[in-house]
Amino acid sequence: MKKFVLASMLAIACAILSSGLLAQPQNGGVNMSAEEFKPYNDCTSATTPADKAAKCEAYLKAYPNSAVKSDVLNQLMFAYSAGTDNDKTLDAADRTLAANPNNLFAYYFETQSRRAKADAQTDAAAKQAGYDDAAGYAQKALTLGHPQGMSDDMFATFKTKGYPLLYTTVTADDLIKKDNAGAIAVYKKVLKDADPASLTQPGQTLDYMVGLANAYYTSTPPDYLNCAWYATRAAAFAQSYAGQIQPTANYCYKKYHGDMTGYDAMQAAVQNSVDPLPQCPPPPPAGTPPPATPPPACLTVTPAPKPEDIVAQTVASTPDLVTLAVSDKEFMLQYGLDKDPKTQTKKDDGTLDPASGKTYADEVFDTVKGKSPQFPQVTVMDGSTKDTLMVAATDDAAASKTADFTFKMKEPLKEVPATGTKIDISGTYDSYTSKPLMINMTDGAVVEKKKAPVKPPVHHAPARH
Repeated sequence: MKKFVLASMLAIACAILSSGLLAQPQNGGVNMSAEEFKPYNDCTSATTPADKAAKCEAYLKAYPNSAVKSDVLNQLMFAYSAGTDNDKTLDAADRTLAANPNNLFAYYFETQSRRAKADAQTDAAAKQAGYDDAAGYAQKALTLGHPQGMSDDMFATFKTKGYPLLYTTVTADDLIKKDNAGAIAVYKKVLKDADPASLTQPGQTLDYMVGLANAYYTSTPPDYLNCAWYATRAAAFAQSYAGQIQPTANYCYKKYHGDMTGYDAMQAAVQNSVDPLPQCPPPPPAGTPPPATPPPACLTVTPAPKPEDIVAQTVASTPDLVTLAVSDKEFMLQYGLDKDPKTQTKKDDGTLDPASGKTYADEVFDTVKGKSPQFPQVTVMDGSTKDTLMVAATDDAAASKTADFTFKMKEPLKEVPATGTKIDISGTYDSYTSKPLMINMTDGAVVEKKKAPVKPPVHHAPARH
């Protein structure tokens, strides 16, 4: 009988460089016959992943109930993971978990293999189901934590090498399901538990911070302020990668604040504050004694006015709404859905009657309804016919390739202008819709450009001699 120490997973992982993971060493003696020891030793001493996989499979087939089955399955799993056969890696991980439900590495390979399968799916529902499956194993690995018998150093190495895949699988699954709140919660936990030094240097932690910024940005509705904060923090310490992150920070800040004024204050604040955004509390009531200790540093970023507020302010400050540019009128028609208090009547109790009055949008449209202006150089859009022309009259509409005017033609056109053609057109304001924005015109007519008059040739009298 031979007595030996079970093969160290550390040695296996070092031999399989492509796994990038350090494995769990196992201790303890096992008595084994010389007949069984040879195929086991062949399995554990094989130097290439393919050879190891073949010899470990042969051993498991010959000794399916071996006392070292869990150890051999571990080695088999690492061997397959070093190759390109995802199905065999997944099968080995399944068998490993069946033998040992607390194998952290098996959960890792389950996550990795199932995520690869999900990424290969072209059907959205199948991809979602695949990510749900992979994320389930990732969550089990994260919940398992530090397995019994694994050294502190080895678990620390696994967290460095393996946790990124687990975390990003969970957050990717959340984002696919549009569960941004779930993804944000995971990202924030990761950042809270991270080594403080990693928060100010390029690496995986800053990648999580960028992921958190994007999760805020893609939320419904978007949280532009937190997006700007975390993207700015990541850009501040990303060094050579800052140029890839800064545009997101700028975009979110401008969307929240309206412009880039005051952004330097946020850039300064991220140097001293880790998490979260240090927003200032509301000022204390007048007469409140000052606090015994100074309040912590904070950052105040005022939000840009809401479109509805801009509409109300514009109506109140514009003597003649007719003078507004077409683009400004469109903005008013799109966002002026609230009633103008000046047009509402009061009830007996002094409150405004919600059924009375006009919306700001109606007030603006009343100034143009029935008028027949000419629109120079509008862009013909898709959907136009001989009886109806769909056009983009503003630069924003043309840039987004979206019609903002519909012209019902007074006379059918002989030929429909090609999409993208610039034309001059006239028509009469008839009606509008706010969402989606569309201004409807009647009596449309394409305005033909005037031809330059042909000057008669000049005849000169013959010279006399």
